[in-house]
Amino acid sequence: MELKGKSLLTLLDYTPEEISYLLDYAGRLKEKKKAGIRDELLKRKNLVMFFMKTSTTTRCSFEVAARDEGASVIDLTNSQAGSNESIPDTARLLGRMFDGIVFRGYKQSALVAFAEKAGVPVYNALTNEYHPMQALADALTIKENTDKDNDKIKVVYTGDARNNVANSLMIVCAKLGMNYTAIAPQSLFPSKRLADDMTELCRSTGGSITLTDDMQAIEGADAVYTDVWVSLGEDDKFEERIRLLNKYQVNSDVMRMTGNEKAVFLHCLPANHDTNTRVGRKIYEKYGIKEMEVTDEVFNSPASRVYDQAENTIHAVKAVLLSTLI
Repeated sequence: MELKGKSLLTLLDYTPEEISYLLDYAGRLKEKKKAGIRDELLKRKNLVMFFMKTSTTTRCSFEVAARDEGASVIDLTNSQAGSNESIPDTARLLGRMFDGIVFRGYKQSALVAFAEKAGVPVYNALTNEYHPMQALADALTIKENTDKDNDKIKVVYTGDARNNVANSLMIVCAKLGMNYTAIAPQSLFPSKRLADDMTELCRSTGGSITLTDDMQAIEGADAVYTDVWVSLGEDDKFEERIRLLNKYQVNSDVMRMTGNEKAVFLHCLPANHDTNTRVGRKIYEKYGIKEMEVTDEVFNSPASRVYDQAENTIHAVKAVLLSTLI
């Protein structure tokens, strides 16, 4: 599979065959890491992390993946970009100095413009619209937890179904021919254009797309996925989202509604499942709720695969870096 020099801005730019290849490669790389094998195939490669939003899992995954394979990684959290230097100028500069650029920012259009100027592969570590690396890790985790063919796998996302994680999850399911169901209030459905495009794609891949506000649609799920109700940059939305999404919380009753004893719970992290964080305590003090999108019982249950997802991001990232840089 020839991917050298290709950016990963959104999985919309990758074919089903390319995505399947990356997932297979990620699985092999995971086994090599467990066996203690490090080929250092990225030795003498230089990667820069250009993050405009906070991150834990994604940032650490990129750093570990790159260093495992011998690459040098530089964090550019503090820079002149956007203040004394324009973003396009920064892209040209970084493209001259680095073999690849990891970008975490806001508008997808800004990422696309950045990539056009960089001249080297640019990797989307999250924008307002998409989170492709997370989706690859999600798909790898789902595949690891079922022995079904893709067209028999049902993935259900509940909550804010138009955020970057949900968009990318729907895309990867459609590309792989899985059955994707989003359960959400209609005001938080994904864009009609994206949903229609993915529905059309499913005609050739064998998957399906379902959008509904009925929690009964969770029946038969192999994976139940949720994310925070309020995304980065939406701190003024808590009261509105709690009112809209309270009935879409993933709890033990919801997991039982799947009717599938093997159903797993997924979350991209961080999760609001207790009051052990500043945000959790603030929400409890103001709104009287201790758990938001998922209960602590489910988050820490045997069905939870959230830390498997986090670990799998390393292997997904590594597959992308190795495929596009060498």
